[in-house]
Amino acid sequence: MVTRTTFFHSFFAALVMVITVPATAAISYNLEQAHAVSGDTVRINAVVFNDTDTAMDWIPPEQLVLQWRDGSGRSTRSLAYLEAAPGQRNVPVNTFVRVSWSAVVPGGLTGLQAVNIEGEPTLLALDTSHTPGGRIVGSVAAGPVVDAGAAPTPLESDPALPETLVTAAGASPEAGPPVTNEARRTAPPLSPFDRFRNAISPYEPIYLVMGNKDGRNARYQVSFKYRLFSPVDPADTSFINHLYLGYTQTAVWDLHGDSYPFVDTSYKPGIFWRKDALFQNDNKQWFLGMAAGVQHESNGKGGDDSRSLNYAYLQPELNYRFNGGSTLTFAPRIKSYFHVSENNDYHRYAGNVDWQLRWAQDDGVVLTGLYRQGSKDRRMTQIDAAWPLRRTPLNMNGYLHLQYFNGYGETLLGYNHRSGPHFRIGLSLIP
Repeated sequence: MVTRTTFFHSFFAALVMVITVPATAAISYNLEQAHAVSGDTVRINAVVFNDTDTAMDWIPPEQLVLQWRDGSGRSTRSLAYLEAAPGQRNVPVNTFVRVSWSAVVPGGLTGLQAVNIEGEPTLLALDTSHTPGGRIVGSVAAGPVVDAGAAPTPLESDPALPETLVTAAGASPEAGPPVTNEARRTAPPLSPFDRFRNAISPYEPIYLVMGNKDGRNARYQVSFKYRLFSPVDPADTSFINHLYLGYTQTAVWDLHGDSYPFVDTSYKPGIFWRKDALFQNDNKQWFLGMAAGVQHESNGKGGDDSRSLNYAYLQPELNYRFNGGSTLTFAPRIKSYFHVSENNDYHRYAGNVDWQLRWAQDDGVVLTGLYRQGSKDRRMTQIDAAWPLRRTPLNMNGYLHLQYFNGYGETLLGYNHRSGPHFRIGLSLIP
């Protein structure tokens, strides 16, 4: 017999390792170097800015096909390689991320070179002068993609790369489009698994923190959401393109008792609609988002220890974007409970509103506060603080995570028991 607990553990194990999602954002490119010669390595920087009304998860390509053109229209094609680890970059509303690729200047090139990322309208140059005219930007880049830097001497032409490698980069092995071609660079078709994986993205915070109140203990949370419909055009604002399935799992773990048991685990699947910016002011410093959905929560136990509840919610999100590169978000979640048969007094302890306030720096500290007020003096306060570990001497992924909890409802089993204050420290993947 498969229990509810076994099912959710299996479901989580199958999905939690594939949290990556591609998307599209406005991209601007630039070359760091003003001059370079054959055999030198140059860096191409890209700034991906999200000025839409929805957060984006963008996966930069691991290779770019470059077109090098001289004043006579002669063209050479080569590859640029992503410098950072591959994977998704999250681009919240009104924020940006930076990525870089490195490329070797192909052999045999002399004079002014106009550089184009194949399929993009951007045109870059390697010196301070520029030769106007359609002969350069309007000509087809005929010829194979070369293995830049493989020629014996800088003045010799580089050999062609295998066609399979060029095709995998989303390019034609024979010729590339002109710079003025408005067609965007296309990637190879996605496999069914990639389509499934690319619909998954982070949802609530993901963390593991430990403390020593009343004996050594830990608290963890994992969470992700699945986009039900992915539009071909990211600018498509149709209602169904903002529908998601969500799943969050939170547990308190006893690390000092015999066999290290879990005190309680909450399983929280749900379905919701979300849009990050229904309204923005002219300078886009203020923007209002909205989320609405239905959530189920249960602890997977039977008998007297069984707990479950359901609620519908509406969550307006008021955001202010500071000029210094941070965002303040006020997001109260207003809840209406239904089918709460096993613990029908839950609302007396948790109340009907989750008051949430969050301040997040770009690539910096993230502070989050959650407050619930039940009847009389029944309340709960949780404060989380996270700092990126790549900005410490450790230079590693993830965040240093601090958590304070005090009040009712740390577990669903003990929703009517007060616990804390608890201070815990640990690691978060999504703060």
